[in-house]
Amino acid sequence: MGKGLMLALLVALAGCTTASGGFCTVSSPLRLSSKAVDALSDAEARALLAHNRKGQKLCGWRP
Repeated sequence: MGKGLMLALLVALAGCTTASGGFCTVSSPLRLSSKAVDALSDAEARALLAHNRKGQKLCGWRP
């Protein structure tokens, strides 16, 4: 877990729209194992939480 995950999260958070659809069409909740969560930096954890909260608000994802 490092720069690659952070980059993926930031891209997802951008809420990009493509020819195939918007955020809800191209994104899904990010769920990690407890071991993976323990390895996250504070910035990565904030980005993951922001992504999932956006999905809850826009797409109706459930925790």
